[in-house]
Amino acid sequence: MITLYGISNCDTIRKARKWLTAADIEYCFHDYRKDGLDKASLQKWSDELGWEALLNRRGTTWRQLPEEQKASVDATSAIELMLEQPAMIKRPLLDTGSKRVLGFSDKQYQELFQ
Repeated sequence: MITLYGISNCDTIRKARKWLTAADIEYCFHDYRKDGLDKASLQKWSDELGWEALLNRRGTTWRQLPEEQKASVDATSAIELMLEQPAMIKRPLLDTGSKRVLGFSDKQYQELFQ
């Protein structure tokens, strides 16, 4: 089963969900805030994709952190931050079962589901 991870009120999530529905691709949506997130999954994604790629540094939640905290983030503290504040995880994360993809673009999804 394909799973789309993110936060329901995110515009990029809405675009990804609309694309998947229009392409008639069955998927399950997992909202980090409502459905939770376990450390093991986050660690697995971090190992596969890199914690730097997973950490959303463009969002408000990241920008509101103190500068000294942002400057000292490493793999371990990034995982803890993302667990505490799921909005800091780049969205969406699409898990096809065999591959994980961060972000959304029409082209990327078209290539993935050819």
